[in-house]
Amino acid sequence: MGTGVIELPSVAYETTSERDAPPDQGLPWQVILHNDDHHTVQEVVQQVQKATGCSAHRAFEITMEVHTRGQSVCFTGGLSECERVAGILREIGLTVTLDHVDGL
Repeated sequence: MGTGVIELPSVAYETTSERDAPPDQGLPWQVILHNDDHHTVQEVVQQVQKATGCSAHRAFEITMEVHTRGQSVCFTGGLSECERVAGILREIGLTVTLDHVDGL
């Protein structure tokens, strides 16, 4: 991601309908992986596998979706688990955001 300062996105953990619920309860969260021009396909596939525990085939599918569409939901789960996955993806400078999943 270059040699500059990496800014992590701010994430709001509260919604109007879940104000009194702990962050891991209620609607699930998702980790969204964003495209960049700084990592090889192989690097991304390996890091997605490491972070999510998915197969090489699934990690390749996610990586290709990121490459062609600009982003991909690579993991869905509770907030703490999504934060763990996002942290592993960020270890090599990948850009990720967390978001609530609506409508599930």
